[in-house]
Amino acid sequence: MNTNNQMITDISEQLEKEFGMPGTPERAKFDEEAYAFYTSQILLETRKEARLTQAELAKRIGADKSYISRVEKGITVPSVATFYRIVAALGRSVELTPAAFPCV
Repeated sequence: MNTNNQMITDISEQLEKEFGMPGTPERAKFDEEAYAFYTSQILLETRKEARLTQAELAKRIGADKSYISRVEKGITVPSVATFYRIVAALGRSVELTPAAFPCV
């Protein structure tokens, strides 16, 4: 489909071309990296909304500023326990609902 002389493409088709079909090792790697980036951006925005510096957040969870920086850049993926500590230090909570786990 053309709109304003630009091609609109199906994102699923594009992802399959670039990163392989769902279930392949290449696609799994892409999905993992995309999820890490997405999570890092949520944490970054939440920290900014809480008006905390990286150093302040790091102190609250017993880490150093460089660790928070790596998490926010998606370079380091925190363990589940550390993720929950970060969330709590930001004054937030994580709610798990059945809709979050459609296979359960």
